[in-house]
Amino acid sequence: MDYLEINGGKKLSGCVTISGAKNAALPVIAATILSDKPVTLTNLPNVVDIRTLLKLLTMLGGEVKHEGTVAHIDNGPISSHKAVYEIVSQMRASILVLGPLLARFGECEVSLPGGCAIGQRPIDLHLKALEAMGAQIEIKSGYVHAMAPEGLKGAKIIFDKITVGGTENTLMAAALATGTTTIINAAKEPEIIQLCEMLASAGVGIEGIGTGELTVEGTGGKPLVFPPVEIIPDRIEAGTYLCAGAITRSCIKLEKVNAEHIRASIDKLESMGFTFDIGEETITIYPAETIRPVNLITVEYPGFPTDMQAQFMALAVVAEGESLIEERLFENRFMHVSELNRLGADIWLKGNVAAVKGVEKLYGADVMATDLRASSALVLAGLVAEGTTNVRRIYHLDRGYDNLEGKLAALGADIVRKKEQK
Repeated sequence: MDYLEINGGKKLSGCVTISGAKNAALPVIAATILSDKPVTLTNLPNVVDIRTLLKLLTMLGGEVKHEGTVAHIDNGPISSHKAVYEIVSQMRASILVLGPLLARFGECEVSLPGGCAIGQRPIDLHLKALEAMGAQIEIKSGYVHAMAPEGLKGAKIIFDKITVGGTENTLMAAALATGTTTIINAAKEPEIIQLCEMLASAGVGIEGIGTGELTVEGTGGKPLVFPPVEIIPDRIEAGTYLCAGAITRSCIKLEKVNAEHIRASIDKLESMGFTFDIGEETITIYPAETIRPVNLITVEYPGFPTDMQAQFMALAVVAEGESLIEERLFENRFMHVSELNRLGADIWLKGNVAAVKGVEKLYGADVMATDLRASSALVLAGLVAEGTTNVRRIYHLDRGYDNLEGKLAALGADIVRKKEQK
């Protein structure tokens, strides 16, 4: 098993190119099921989750040619409508094939999902939306069995709470439904916008893109034909590198990035004393004379993202003063706290609030990643810890970051991937 060895205390400098967004690419890949013609996707990140979902398409009978950042996908030959546990258990996003498989073929079986253990993320909202569109759904032997023998029908869907995956599944199902589907309390993330624009580019009528109310005119079962799709930049990767520059008190430049997608993170970093130059597709961060503490609450987009909470906690550990971080979206997303404390952090938890008292120094130690974003927080802390930090279980990291250690090393970090000695 691989781990990362980090010798802290190095200043960073230079440019880093931001990869395509994993969380945008996954629903886009799932949406290709809505077509029986070849589709080309570009700017895909080289991460495990992407390869896993592409593998699932081939197991369904699709044909995939994937090289570097480009994938050519032909789902015309799909012959199986069953997404098996072997794949779906590895990654929650596999549930995104439910809507498009059901919409195109009128039936499917999808294993209940797995993925990061950051809290309960039930799919009941996905299922209720599909049932409102006429699907018959049964959960049996760990699988969702869905049928719509006469096709899906447009409906009014009101989500009790904002759900990114639920919005995506409903959008894809609605694209081939007969009639009009209205989605109330829809998620507004950039990844949702990209999916809407992809569907619209294939002739699906969608109104309200970027708002909490989406109206979709379905094709009545007619498969879509997609032009090439370029995946948007990864806003979480971009935010993580900004935090890397911040925590090491370094000036670094991000390229191929959309600043509007990470406005909440930039605003918080500015409140902590950091300054920026923002170009059309670039962001340069400059060191703060004093790193001020921060108070933040995770909420749905466009608020502060839960996927940046761990990275900001690592930064708050070296701020001057006490920060308060409230996690409102996932109940188990503070599992990195004990590992940061092993490095010398002073963090106290009470329920879903973490009090972070800044310390003068961190000290290298062996730490263990518990989920994807916790992994990156430990890497950030290791960049400034005195001595050597070994971050273990980095298979979590590989699920969502494209060559993190290589990009950090190119910026000047002393970080290498090693294999555990047996």
